[in-house]
Amino acid sequence: MRTAVATEVRRPSAVRALTTLLAVTAAATVVVDLLNWWYAPEQGFGLAVRSGWALLRAFGFVLLVGHVRRGRTLARPLGLILVVTTVFAVGRLVVPRQGVPPLPGIVGFVGLTALCLAVLWLLYRSPAVAGYLTRHRGRLVIDRQGISWREAPPRRPEVAGWLLTTRVAAFTYSPLMLVPALVAAGTILDGRLVAGPAVAFWFGFALVTSYAVLFCTFFVLRGRRWARGLLVVLTLGVLAVDLPLCWWLLGVDGLVRDGVPLMTAGGLAIYGLWRASKGSGEPAPNGPGGSVGREEESSRDRR
Repeated sequence: MRTAVATEVRRPSAVRALTTLLAVTAAATVVVDLLNWWYAPEQGFGLAVRSGWALLRAFGFVLLVGHVRRGRTLARPLGLILVVTTVFAVGRLVVPRQGVPPLPGIVGFVGLTALCLAVLWLLYRSPAVAGYLTRHRGRLVIDRQGISWREAPPRRPEVAGWLLTTRVAAFTYSPLMLVPALVAAGTILDGRLVAGPAVAFWFGFALVTSYAVLFCTFFVLRGRRWARGLLVVLTLGVLAVDLPLCWWLLGVDGLVRDGVPLMTAGGLAIYGLWRASKGSGEPAPNGPGGSVGREEESSRDRR
């Protein structure tokens, strides 16, 4: 068995700038989250859960750095979803239940938003970055030359980048429901026992949704039209269940803090399906809807 040795390729300056910017954004996410916790007037269980969820974004940016350094095609849709959810996750921590947000929290949120916008600009508007993010994950390959572990395009047909964006957005449904469900579980500990069955249903529905999304997106990436319709129905069903539960168990504040991010993810998933169907015949290499299949010329250059 042999292992393919990849030739070291010097990364473009835009790619190096992007990796540095992602590292700074990850650090800024931690700093802003700690500032929000420090200046929050109420440091309860709900804030702790939402702060922990926001801190996970820092780990997400670290993973994104690895995808960018390796030139993975997944980096662009993952970066889009990560940026959007980070802005919402941190933004809902800045605004208190009552009164005016503290000045350090506002400054930190504005700075983090600027960093996220810069990340998006490099991911989707830089030709150098777009030309670099064309690689696929490595896998075990058996051919006439023997057995090797090397980069290989996926066996499924080439798909539009917007479909990958839809897939990543849909995968956020379950965690975006689990966070408010966990916050609502804290109300049971405070004596609201009547909410117990609803919270248990919420947790179960979130877990079932994760498997349903996995099933739908598997066939969406393989061009099945019925899977696209099923994913739209699933998205609407998720919103129909999650939003009323947020309003009933967490109030209007919870509906805004936890319902709006899920609505944004659902809207982005449906928009990605629409853009993919609209531009399926005209791939845009510099936009998120461009083809993510690897070009032969790029393949030869990177090897």
